[in-house]
Amino acid sequence: MITDDGILSDFIKEENDMFNSGAYSYVDLLTSAADYSWRRSEVLNNNMSNVDTPGYKRQELSFESVLSDAVERAGSSSRNLTQTVRNIDFNCVRPTIYTDDANLSYRLDGNNVDIDTEQVELASNQLYYNGVIDGINQNFSRIRTALTTT
Repeated sequence: MITDDGILSDFIKEENDMFNSGAYSYVDLLTSAADYSWRRSEVLNNNMSNVDTPGYKRQELSFESVLSDAVERAGSSSRNLTQTVRNIDFNCVRPTIYTDDANLSYRLDGNNVDIDTEQVELASNQLYYNGVIDGINQNFSRIRTALTTT
């Protein structure tokens, strides 16, 4: 138990300053990106599992446009990227699944899933996910270093 109220109050002030500084806003952004990537892998796997289903139309996730809209709303009053990220309401940044009707089917059964394209997209998505997770780990590592060196 800490008996020195000065040390305890300094610790609480530093902790509040860190939360208010936006140190975790970047993690929130990366967490939303990781959630998107995870959901996108589910959608891509679903597309691949339905490659032989007659009439099936491939599905995709819209995240970039949803995030872009959230950034525009959050950044309308600020030109500072850090401030903009702090202002984003990440509860509103939810990717939505849509059916890709623009991708024409060349198959007689009306299915527009190309297994090769889906596999490439899945591999690309996995690399994206790994990069996002690395970013989260690096950010927590910096926070941990900052906490242990002060």
